[in-house]
Amino acid sequence: MSIVEPMLPDFSGASTISIMPALTWGVPSQTIPDHVAAADRIVLLVLDSLGWMQLEERRANTPVLSAMDGGPATTVAPSTTAAALTSISTGVPPGEHGIVGYRFPAGGAVMNALRWTSPAGDHREIVSPTDLQPVPTLGGGDWAVVSDRQFIGSGFSEAYLGSAPYYGIMHPSSLVAETRSLLDQGKERIYAYYDGLDHVAHIHGFSGSHFDLELAFCDWLVGAMIAALPTGTALVVTADHGQIDAPEIVPVAGACLGLTAMRSGEPRFRWLHAKGGATAELAAAAEELHGDQAWIRTKDQVIDEGWFGPTITPDAASRLGDVALVAHAPVGFDDPGERHANKLIGRHGSLTPAEMLVPVLHTIV
Repeated sequence: MSIVEPMLPDFSGASTISIMPALTWGVPSQTIPDHVAAADRIVLLVLDSLGWMQLEERRANTPVLSAMDGGPATTVAPSTTAAALTSISTGVPPGEHGIVGYRFPAGGAVMNALRWTSPAGDHREIVSPTDLQPVPTLGGGDWAVVSDRQFIGSGFSEAYLGSAPYYGIMHPSSLVAETRSLLDQGKERIYAYYDGLDHVAHIHGFSGSHFDLELAFCDWLVGAMIAALPTGTALVVTADHGQIDAPEIVPVAGACLGLTAMRSGEPRFRWLHAKGGATAELAAAAEELHGDQAWIRTKDQVIDEGWFGPTITPDAASRLGDVALVAHAPVGFDDPGERHANKLIGRHGSLTPAEMLVPVLHTIV
């Protein structure tokens, strides 16, 4: 059955942007019950790429996650790690924090937000993470971070986690041990992050045993966390996005490229930056040539329809392209500026339910 309309983020309802304000300040939320937000100690565990629909299809293999309370919520647009993790941390949509996707123009070049690099190399000397992303991180509260040590000191970590104390781990199981240690030392709010499921889905997709086994490990990890937490601690588990299998990369049609100055975004949410004055012509060409594969929107339409939130700053708006190709078919759109994109099987970034819906689960041990 074809998808008629994109699933837009429910910013005023069940959305991942409501998690951090609820857990930090007790702001009422449709995703976090009051008694969870009121717990003396709280651990927020983000499992990168744990989509709600993928979880629903594998309930038999996830007994721990399936026993937790909670339900689905929408992530942000685009449904991609850089934008979504920053929205979880800041509690605002991408239109306000300004990290509007995986790759976007900043400082005179298209920047990879996760690596904070441009084609010329490290982009931090040109674009400061704290200047580009000005919203207070981790809800402006007193949180400690437990995550892979490889992310310590990265530009993206600085942008979305700020100056919070960061406790790097070398092995996934150490996520549990480090979290318990910090709670024993008196920390009351822990943000923990694990990205193994995302890597497996990108490389292997959802067929075969790779994804199922990694999901089973994530379920074990949550169970180990529950067993390790002190009595009375609240555990909240969520994700930044889901994924779909979309191994095919489609070339952007030549008639569109002739009207395009450059590309940004990512395969399932590809921005075309029009040559001067050619936006309307480019949008028409994209609709004619790719409308059977993607939702075609101009920058103005995306802003007017609230894809990036009810408010979009001038800086955030300047990082968008002119015409978006947002795939609803299981494909991605090419960009020679992206490395290794054609080697992936699982993808995300678009506004299909499988990519947009994530769980927000909770328990008090």
